[in-house]
Amino acid sequence: MSAVETALPSSAVRTVLLAAPRGFCAGVVRAVDIVDLALEAYEGPLYVRREIVHNMHVVRGFERRGVRFVQELAEVPDGGRVVFSAHGVSPQVREDAIRRRLHVIDATCPLVTKVHLEAVRFARLGYQIILIGHPGHEEVEGTMGEAAARMSLVSSVADAEAVAVPDPQRVALITQTTLSVEDTRPIVEALRRRFPLLQMPARDDICYATQNRQLAVRALAREAPVILVVGSKNSSNSNRLVEEAQLAGARAYLVDDASEVDPAWIAGAETVGVTSGASAPEVLVDGIVRWLQERGAAEVRLLHTVTEDVHFSLPPEVAGVAPSRQGAPLPAKN
Repeated sequence: MSAVETALPSSAVRTVLLAAPRGFCAGVVRAVDIVDLALEAYEGPLYVRREIVHNMHVVRGFERRGVRFVQELAEVPDGGRVVFSAHGVSPQVREDAIRRRLHVIDATCPLVTKVHLEAVRFARLGYQIILIGHPGHEEVEGTMGEAAARMSLVSSVADAEAVAVPDPQRVALITQTTLSVEDTRPIVEALRRRFPLLQMPARDDICYATQNRQLAVRALAREAPVILVVGSKNSSNSNRLVEEAQLAGARAYLVDDASEVDPAWIAGAETVGVTSGASAPEVLVDGIVRWLQERGAAEVRLLHTVTEDVHFSLPPEVAGVAPSRQGAPLPAKN
């Protein structure tokens, strides 16, 4: 026990406030179930291109069960079985899989697929496409691949002010699904000012779960001065939750699990808010709650903001395995 922890009164934290909704979104549930079911349905090595979702506990859990995570398809032997992650892939990756006779199971989130289809549609209509997103993110790489010659990536207002297009009258906008609504708003406003005829998708690209979790964390921040966000460092939506909480006035920290919580963070806080990114298993939240209870929290209360009832169907390669189970598929065990 550290000196800081020893100095804290055991009754400092009285209430744990849990955000609802939090944790797995429908796309992550689908992706995790796909890998889980594929392990049951097929013999031999199962490969996953990149991390199936951005959470180290999910990835490590599957690794312990024999799943082989690779960066590129070149690491998968010809004729092997590979799962595409929830973040999607470019057409070039799909073509390479066909050429190599790989058996593909596509776990791309349907909401990411929607953005890909928007890119294809706008490109066919002759628009220059502006994608708001983070450079290097797997989702962005896959989306850019749909129309690389007609697409520009922007990630800030400065980028929006500087981006050049061949015809300002024919510009369309799409967005990475895991961004913050608040972060993208000034970028969109700058683009609309520069390109008054800017075409937008019929429905917002930012994922329903991303928006709901941001709404929930802002509600937490109104009651809790300290918020712990459970999620991995490479999870875009988890990082956005920290930013949203901080913008709302709370001290917020991103942790993979309870082992990363610094007792000094909760010093003097009677109420601590807890939420989790869309790829963080609930068992990790349970660990945070136990950690806080060991330090005096006697009440655990739910702060409900939005009810979610979104479900996505499984691909045919694994759908036949699901009915044979008793109950719903479970996430990878830690």
